[in-house]
Amino acid sequence: MEKRENFGSRLGFILVSAGCAIGIGNVWKFPYVAGQNGGAIFVLFYLLFLVIMGIPVLTMELAIGRGSGKTVVEAYKMLEKDGHKWHLHGWVCIAGCYLLMMYYTTVAGWMLSYFWKFLTGRFDGLTNDGVAPVFTDMLGNPTEMIIFMAIIVIAGFLVLSFGVRNGLERVNKVMMIGLLALIVVLAVHSFILPNAGAGISFYLKPNIDNVKSVGLANVITAAMNQSFFTLSLGIASMEIFGSYMTKDNTLTGEAVRICSLDTIVALLSGLIIFPACFSFGIEPDAGPSLIFITLPSVFINMAGGRIWGTLFFLFMTFASFSTVIAVFENLVGPAMDNLNWSRRKSVTVNCIFMLVASLPCLLGYNVLSNVHLIGSRDILDSEDFIVSNLMLPVGALIFVLFCVTRYGWGADKYLEEVNTGEGMKMSPKLIFYFKFILPILILVILISGLI
Repeated sequence: MEKRENFGSRLGFILVSAGCAIGIGNVWKFPYVAGQNGGAIFVLFYLLFLVIMGIPVLTMELAIGRGSGKTVVEAYKMLEKDGHKWHLHGWVCIAGCYLLMMYYTTVAGWMLSYFWKFLTGRFDGLTNDGVAPVFTDMLGNPTEMIIFMAIIVIAGFLVLSFGVRNGLERVNKVMMIGLLALIVVLAVHSFILPNAGAGISFYLKPNIDNVKSVGLANVITAAMNQSFFTLSLGIASMEIFGSYMTKDNTLTGEAVRICSLDTIVALLSGLIIFPACFSFGIEPDAGPSLIFITLPSVFINMAGGRIWGTLFFLFMTFASFSTVIAVFENLVGPAMDNLNWSRRKSVTVNCIFMLVASLPCLLGYNVLSNVHLIGSRDILDSEDFIVSNLMLPVGALIFVLFCVTRYGWGADKYLEEVNTGEGMKMSPKLIFYFKFILPILILVILISGLI
């Protein structure tokens, strides 16, 4: 059994955890949902739910990790009472991380492919009508998608082969600092485009009429969903980083820092996207079409568009790859903990498995395009539905009940772990809210997701 590693620095822990949270959803979902749901009004509700839902559940995942010093199955076994079966949820969490990576690696491959396309001039001389076919041609070309997915998977596991400190922490630090620098440069550039003000005002100005037309309840639900899903809580993707932490700082303070970084990236993404779209009269929309059709159409109309497109997709590659290596550690670590494998063996076996397991998703756009698993959803959307709409909310609910009820770890032990170290403390007065109100909010997310 290899000696358990720890993060080399507090900054390393925060950047790795934030890297796990900061992903594609920050960019292709948050700005659009904010713009559609009353701008600043949505953002305020989002921040409120981040404080009353995101931060508490994040502290619970981290507390289970740090309190046990183990990955999720062994953590549950160590903290649960004799004869209890909470650890069965740990296996579901590991399955959730595998399922998440089965489609996320494909999308990360798309980002890398577009970075390469802009870098090598694939978009030079195209008209607006020529942009969409680039995306559909890529989806129809399994060979191209396999190459870029494989680069992501092999590079991700290669980083982890160097360990937590020399691999995961070191590479993530460089990528996150690069990501934050790129996003500031891109946002400043968007600000100085003609008609940028109209985009900023659509995005962030409080829009009461818009809220009335959408309905306040829908705005609140959208904000609640976005604040919950942005941190990917519920499949123990954050729990493992708690297990690599020292006891120097309280978990509430660290959770606030992680959420702050995640929110800054989400907010700045909108400041890149909306001014640029409004400057060139292109309608901003959500999802893959925003990233792969709308924004390339903006870049080709822009002075120096090839450079800005290359930088944007480098930023998106960093955002997706930081999530990939963080979640891959959730595959490598549990195999070491539960099966007593060495890091090298765990990295090798998981790498081979992920290369194969990622194939159905990318083949779902070409060879397997007739396959629909859940309703009319294709393979990627079906895998995403299971993770996002089922595993994350149900898992978060289980973590909450484990941490604050007497049937699980218990509120006293959870509070003691959360409040160990220097920094912001969690008040015992909040336990009533965690026991009786927070579970109801998570159930609302679960039910709305299933509807």
